[in-house]
Amino acid sequence: MTLSTVMIRTLSIVVTLWFVLLHEQLGQAADREKLLSDPGVYATFAAFKFDPEWWEMDKAARGAAAAAVKDVVRKHGEQVAIDTYLLRGLSEYADMLIRIHGSDLSRNQNFLVDLMGTALGAHLINTSTFNGMTKKANYVPNFPDETKAALKTPAEPGAKPYAVVIPIRKDAAWWLLNQETRTRLMKEHTDAALPYLKTVKRKLYHSNGLDDFDFITYFETDNLADFNSLILALQQVKENQHNRRFGSPTLLGTIHSSDEILDLFTR
Repeated sequence: MTLSTVMIRTLSIVVTLWFVLLHEQLGQAADREKLLSDPGVYATFAAFKFDPEWWEMDKAARGAAAAAVKDVVRKHGEQVAIDTYLLRGLSEYADMLIRIHGSDLSRNQNFLVDLMGTALGAHLINTSTFNGMTKKANYVPNFPDETKAALKTPAEPGAKPYAVVIPIRKDAAWWLLNQETRTRLMKEHTDAALPYLKTVKRKLYHSNGLDDFDFITYFETDNLADFNSLILALQQVKENQHNRRFGSPTLLGTIHSSDEILDLFTR
């Protein structure tokens, strides 16, 4: 076998392995995109505060504990989509928030059980946990065509550094309204929100029977002034009269990778 033949075969193997790796990476990215966009996906929001003993550990011990958590994130990353947020400095409720999306709620649970079973997890106080699921739009199909078209307005490009999570519980009177009346009220709600579609991204989760409230509303923005105006606008529509609980807690934080969060808390 000539040297040139060996080189050609070696190059062929390298190219093949590269394509296999690329295919796997694209597949994983596609799975994440699917989890974040499809209906019927379960989401868990878990907020944590570090206990005082964590800060008394030396830096090396905190670093080793954080490394174990990174392994847990990698392990479960094939099953669930994991997003992390820094709340410390902006919220009294927690230091960090984790949002998990899974095709089955038990997958979210398995990740959190493994996380809390680590040395770092032993120092986490779980201050809030919200569970919900994504569904197809309930009212939009009955909206006028111009409203449906407006709802397709794309968000402005660029990173949205801030995230806000607000749980909502409706009163009993809301659920006794007929579909037509609720659609009319939600049309007014939607009209109030339309001016902010470019600067505030929204995602809705249904929590009926899965938690102590009815909805989880999730927002991302780079313009907190617009977000403030959005909430004020929504508080002025008739549908707001049926909000028995709005927030309590409201979780405000900044979006960071899990590595960035862990590095911050192991300094």
